[in-house]
Amino acid sequence: MKITRFTEEQIIAAIRSQVSGEKTVERVSRELGISAATFFKWKQKYGGMTISEAKRLRTLESENARLKKLLSDRTLELDALQDVLKKY
Repeated sequence: MKITRFTEEQIIAAIRSQVSGEKTVERVSRELGISAATFFKWKQKYGGMTISEAKRLRTLESENARLKKLLSDRTLELDALQDVLKKY
């Protein structure tokens, strides 16, 4: 999973400052050094969340990635064993 430069607190604070009308999307993205597209992806993903919910989401995403990797490893092992069994 890709590591981000920003914490959940920073992302949610940026979204809240834009939603409240305090700052524009362009200003927030310029201050953080990100593109407007990245800001809108964040807004779509984290919009309306609390900080604890965002942390929980990130934890679940990393656990899901780990489980997918384990599953793919087991599937490869199973395929290799089935190939060996077909030869005998």
